Amino acid sequence: MKRRWMSIISLVCILSVWMYRVPVKAQETVSEPAQLYAQSAVLMDADSGRILFGKEEDKRRPMASTTKIMTCILALEHMEEGQTVEASTYAARQPQVHLGVRKGEQYYIRDILYSLMLESHNDSAVIVAEGIAGTVEKFAVMMNEKAEEIGCRDTHFVTPNGLDGKDEGGVHSTTAADLARIMKYCIMESPKKEEFLEITRTGSWQFSNLDGNRSFSCNNHNAFLGMMEGALSGKTGFTADAGYCYVGALKRDGKTFIVALLACGWPNNKTYKWKDTRALMEYGLASYEYRDVWEEVKIEELPVKGGVSDKNIYVENAAVPVGLKDDEGTLDDMNTKELVLLLRSDETVEITRELEKGFSAPVKKGTHAGKITYILNGEEIASYELVTLKEVKERDFLWCFKELLKKVCC
Repeated sequence: MKRRWMSIISLVCILSVWMYRVPVKAQETVSEPAQLYAQSAVLMDADSGRILFGKEEDKRRPMASTTKIMTCILALEHMEEGQTVEASTYAARQPQVHLGVRKGEQYYIRDILYSLMLESHNDSAVIVAEGIAGTVEKFAVMMNEKAEEIGCRDTHFVTPNGLDGKDEGGVHSTTAADLARIMKYCIMESPKKEEFLEITRTGSWQFSNLDGNRSFSCNNHNAFLGMMEGALSGKTGFTADAGYCYVGALKRDGKTFIVALLACGWPNNKTYKWKDTRALMEYGLASYEYRDVWEEVKIEELPVKGGVSDKNIYVENAAVPVGLKDDEGTLDDMNTKELVLLLRSDETVEITRELEKGFSAPVKKGTHAGKITYILNGEEIASYELVTLKEVKERDFLWCFKELLKKVCC
């Protein structure tokens, strides 16, 4: 009997412990990464460009060979089909890591782009720059113009390969936030985004110079491509000043994330960048989901002083209905909109409304009437213009005279 009671008590204790642990496990969530090796880091939603996590994301730092994503996308956008280029003395003198081109050799630029992105060859970057712009200096101008165009405000390019450099404009540098913006452009916005992804996802590439007397084989050193399901693209970098750097992208479950890392360890800590990249990507995948935050906002009709009411022409004033104006410039029903955002479960969107107090007749259809704004974490993420949905005529002498004539004639 004593043994039976001991067995029952033991079973109850085991069940109690099990029942206690189950709900705790179900409620586990992924916390924001607290211990990253990188001195600057960003996790970005590639669809919206919103920074979901940042660590010294606006601090300027050298970016080493992550520079080459800009070199590659500019070449793809400007080169001609089948374009060739001749290696200059300057290109042939570039330091390791290099392809080993010789002065006067000719190559297809497309082949050189695989050398640039798979092996990160420094001479290949110079060949590309000279082939597209004539000189490295002119190509740097193109790089800076493109950076400004896509919204980078703290980036300055001097070299096409990411080797440390300085000119009258400043030091070759960027921020983790700007580096993520450049990758967003490369994989989401550029007209050559598919070609960029094709090159950066290629495992290996073989080619020869135009004379056919020298052959080369390039292998992709972006370990992230085989590290996580959905890995899209990426580029590594290292210099003594920059440390290990990385920018990469991943797409899974309909979500696309970009990670940018600067100063992520120095020798012998080459693997730090992979650990940080995985930590940030896993945080994004586990913590963010798409939600439709659009809400129907009822807007009352606005008064129109001296206007003609279409409901009762005998009243002195009128009112005009107000609705949304969409991107095409046509009027839209407020109930058919949607605004889908990638959000954490604890994030909420604030909606503010600005309205004109009223109008004086006449009022044209489509007249500005106000604005609805969606705000997340203190920043505007979307806004919609409100406009008048109808025309309202002025109740002046001419209108009254015409109405009187109608009555007399009838």
